[in-house]
Amino acid sequence: VQLQASGGGLVQAGGSLTLSCAASGRTYNLYMWGWFRQAPGKEREFVASFSWNSGWSDYSDSLKGRFTISRDIARSTLYLQMITLKPEDTAVYYCAASTSVAPTTVDHYDYWGQGTQVTVSS
Repeated sequence: VQLQASGGGLVQAGGSLTLSCAASGRTYNLYMWGWFRQAPGKEREFVASFSWNSGWSDYSDSLKGRFTISRDIARSTLYLQMITLKPEDTAVYYCAASTSVAPTTVDHYDYWGQGTQVTVSS
């Protein structure tokens, strides 16, 4: 399985971006997909997750209302729409996929994309 993240870039505060994560290979047993981010000097943190089969989604409490996770089944692609971006959203964003139906930690995700940089200027 390979995950290819894209869509990052430089945006002004208040702007929006949509990240994509395209999967290839044997994706049939990837039950949970997620987005994480890591800012310089900080640990990788959870952003949002999406149950591929049920469509159930979950978000970091601090990001609810500004970030939306979604999928395109036919394209095996996960998306993260981000609006009203803030400078503190600056980070490398990673997509990940898990063969577990209920991963609870970063370590439970089996596959990771290479990351895409999001920079929000003030």
